[in-house]
Amino acid sequence: MAAYFPPYRVDLEQWSDWTGNDAAKTRAVVGHAFRMAGPDQNVYTLAANAVLRLLDQYDVDPRRVGYLALGTESSTDNAAGAVIVRGLVDRALQAEGKPMLARDCEVPEFKHACLGGVYALKGGLRYLACDGQGRQAIVVSADIAEYARGSSGEPTQGAGAVAMLLESAPRLLELDLAMGGSASDYRGLDFRKPFLRFAGQTPGRHGRLNDLPVFNGKYSTDCYTEATLRALDAMFARRGGSRQARLRDVAAVFMHRPYHHMPRNAWALAYLAALAHDAADDSAAAREWEGYCDAAKVAPDGAARELLSGAAVCEADALPPAAYPKSMAVLKAFRAGSAYRHAVDDKLQLGSMDAMELGNLYTAALPAWLAAGLQEAAARDVALDGRNLLVLGYGSGDAAEAIPARVVPGWQEAARAIRFDHALAGAVDLDRAQYETLHDTGALGGAHATASAGVVIDHVGNRDEPAFQDFGIAYYRYCGQP
Repeated sequence: MAAYFPPYRVDLEQWSDWTGNDAAKTRAVVGHAFRMAGPDQNVYTLAANAVLRLLDQYDVDPRRVGYLALGTESSTDNAAGAVIVRGLVDRALQAEGKPMLARDCEVPEFKHACLGGVYALKGGLRYLACDGQGRQAIVVSADIAEYARGSSGEPTQGAGAVAMLLESAPRLLELDLAMGGSASDYRGLDFRKPFLRFAGQTPGRHGRLNDLPVFNGKYSTDCYTEATLRALDAMFARRGGSRQARLRDVAAVFMHRPYHHMPRNAWALAYLAALAHDAADDSAAAREWEGYCDAAKVAPDGAARELLSGAAVCEADALPPAAYPKSMAVLKAFRAGSAYRHAVDDKLQLGSMDAMELGNLYTAALPAWLAAGLQEAAARDVALDGRNLLVLGYGSGDAAEAIPARVVPGWQEAARAIRFDHALAGAVDLDRAQYETLHDTGALGGAHATASAGVVIDHVGNRDEPAFQDFGIAYYRYCGQP
């Protein structure tokens, strides 16, 4: 794995001062900072820079790569996607005097909100298992998350990319698709990006348009929880046995994280749902489950129905009531007990502090947390050889994936090569005026006009003539190793 994050950083403690928010609450619930794409960056440059780092850090021969997939919800071209990344990578490799990617390399783009990268990952694994035997695959998840200033989503912005090398003989993790679980359902008012949002906008620097989503935050949280629980149901149906025992067995869990507390609550509810399910046949599980319900003054049957039956679907023009009121009361009681630390805190600890520096990276949020966690585990000499991990992806609208993983022997060398600390280095903290200007116009003045490295946008075409058209097409340049 390898990551690339743009240098521009907004400190959430300073942001809280600018906006009148509670700094301590923001840092505890959301995180410490978020990154923003620079004036000469877009999703394709972020992705290409991550791929270039991956090739360099693992000494990959580009000619062996038969599959390069892009997972994103930040594309700026409705015809081309991953092939743009391929072109940028090829130009950089050529400039360095290195071989380019294989001419027969497949270049699909995957889109399903924040789950696009996981779907691309599954596609890459299937490629290796079928017609790509003996080859390598690269999956890059890249996104730019932006929200309107003053909205509830503003502190959860972010930008970055994570590239992953897939091989039939992995050096870091084995992913077990056969024992994984999937879930999907249509949630119309969860989180959307209709094209109508662009109507009337005046393009900014390099043709930039504000990609601000349409979302309903509290409902989106319920959708995230419900889809996660249903994907776990599908995984458990394949594996059988005690659900809570399987959750306790995993050494670490990595999830999609729009902000710090969201996966923590969803994972805690997943543990409670496993208890509620197992209570019918396991007296110890029944005692633990009923103890939390009693402390919350909630009937066990009612809370179990909430967790095990699914959330209500919204109508086209109305939102349902909160889906988990009883379960959230039980969660509060669970959080007050000693079991919470081992079942939740310990499972979600690895990489969590570094992930709090990034904000929401959409498709890249899950792999960024995973990359940070694996490098931290190697640095701390955590005993993970042969241990089971769980990877949980989610995409609004909605769909989820639960994928069991196993850490392979000798994983430390590949984990150290991630160099996540290097990807975080060189941050440029923005002041209020710089942040607001970059957010609203895509421009930055003064000393921070660019922090160019790797592949960047040079300019955007504006010709629309019968003999030649390049209107809106970006032209790029390579500025040396990212």
